[in-house]
Amino acid sequence: MLKRALTHRSYAYENGGLPTNERLEFLGDAVLGVVITTALFQNHPKLAEGQLAKLRASVVNMRALADVARRLGPGGIGPFLLLGRGEEATGGRDKASILADTLEALIGAIYLQYGLDTTAQVIHKLFDGLMAEAAMRGAGLDWKTSLQELTAGRGLGVPEYRIDEEGPDHAKRFTAWVIVAGKRYGGAQGGSKKEAEQRAAEAAWRELSGVQPESAAYAIAEAAGDTHKGSKARHTNADITETDTAEEPRPDDDDDAGQ
Repeated sequence: MLKRALTHRSYAYENGGLPTNERLEFLGDAVLGVVITTALFQNHPKLAEGQLAKLRASVVNMRALADVARRLGPGGIGPFLLLGRGEEATGGRDKASILADTLEALIGAIYLQYGLDTTAQVIHKLFDGLMAEAAMRGAGLDWKTSLQELTAGRGLGVPEYRIDEEGPDHAKRFTAWVIVAGKRYGGAQGGSKKEAEQRAAEAAWRELSGVQPESAAYAIAEAAGDTHKGSKARHTNADITETDTAEEPRPDDDDDAGQ
């Protein structure tokens, strides 16, 4: 099951049409949505539907999921992805879309193996901090807007962004800094200018606000361990090995072709 969750379609196609993680991603997306939506509904009883939807979108989006995936353990889940040669050559191990999809696939795998209660514990450990931050960040619910609201409120002026780029056209990397009241923050990298700017804005917002991200390292293992003490199947990057790769039962007509 774990191996399936880490199998990108590019790897599957290059290895004889193996099952991909896309069905697990589909399932994990639904489970994640239910748990996050329920938490927001219960934690914010006075918020209207529209604001709840904005809060959810600020937590369950590609960039946020990718950042969670990068914080799972010392190196994130990127080193454990099964990728094809093309994705490997173009920096697929740090692509936000691939990391986000794989995190959802892992959530789907946990749900199938452990059930909803344990999966909800995992999701809360990974996302409760993000939900709390989203509620703090103001109407924009993205880092650049949040930083602008913060600097305006403190009389620090409008943030200014600087971008450097490097690498070949097929694998460009962008580094962004944000200048606030003459001080530079960030040096954050991303696969696009927008992603790099958002990361730089996040760094500045956190430093100015004094709020640091809660580490997601080993959250999956901790949550699974709460309910399944002694289980040999722990969903953490510390246990992503070839010995923990039991496959999901696969009907003969199960087609895991790419999207």
